[in-house]
Amino acid sequence: MKNERQNTMSNAPFTWPLGPNEQSLEFYDLSHPWGHGTPCWPYFEDVKVERLHSMSKSRVLTQKVTTVMHSGTHIDAPGHVVENTPLLDEIPLSSFFGTGVVVSIPKKKWEVVTAADLEAATPEIRPGDIVVVNTGWHHTYGDNSDYYAYSPGFYKEAGEWFAAKGVKAVGTDTQALDHPLATAIGPHGPGAPKGLLPWACEEYEAETGRKVEDDFPEWEPCHRAILSKGIIGFENVGGDLDKVTGKRVTFAAFPWRWTGGDGCIVRLVAIVDPSGAYRIETGGRG
Repeated sequence: MKNERQNTMSNAPFTWPLGPNEQSLEFYDLSHPWGHGTPCWPYFEDVKVERLHSMSKSRVLTQKVTTVMHSGTHIDAPGHVVENTPLLDEIPLSSFFGTGVVVSIPKKKWEVVTAADLEAATPEIRPGDIVVVNTGWHHTYGDNSDYYAYSPGFYKEAGEWFAAKGVKAVGTDTQALDHPLATAIGPHGPGAPKGLLPWACEEYEAETGRKVEDDFPEWEPCHRAILSKGIIGFENVGGDLDKVTGKRVTFAAFPWRWTGGDGCIVRLVAIVDPSGAYRIETGGRG
């Protein structure tokens, strides 16, 4: 009987309390699933998950995680690429919450998201917006060359456009805030002189007849253009992204309060209020 009761309890449907004010809201998870086997950038170590306590041994579950914080859907702090700029604990909380848009800018292998693309995007990108760009590339997310080596992306022109527009945050459904050949995957920074993926650079030159350094001479210029202005960045956006593309939404994604943190895994959420009745509390006592 004891085992029967335990089995019945474990198989029972789990219900979650829901406040009356939140019942009309719709929540969309824009994060990729994260855990053991999470796809990694070319020179990062795998995520390691160890069980220190398990239910069979201890009747509690306690796990230890070893990870690079720039894995899965995550945030870049300004100090990630720009010296003497704020790190995670120095970013105001308001940067991680606000209204904005998810815009569709479909792109193919190695194409660049331009300022003209952003200017023409709908809904219109406004100053103060959190902007997430759906290139369609999140559908290739995984441990594969399509996602990491062949993705489209932003370059200097897009970064400067975001900075001039005065947006609050930028997100992309690609491997980084910059085109892969403008990162260390190409012949830049730790990837110099041949790139972390030299075969990708060779393939680009064979296909286009141009050198990577000629088309992408600068190292992560979009990162630098936006982060230097306090515009935080979200990379590897995915999940329910297609469901909110073309919409104006409210975003929330809070990182750890990590002193000196350069980046952090986050759960990026888009919130929609179809009724328009929800309000944030005033802070009063009533």
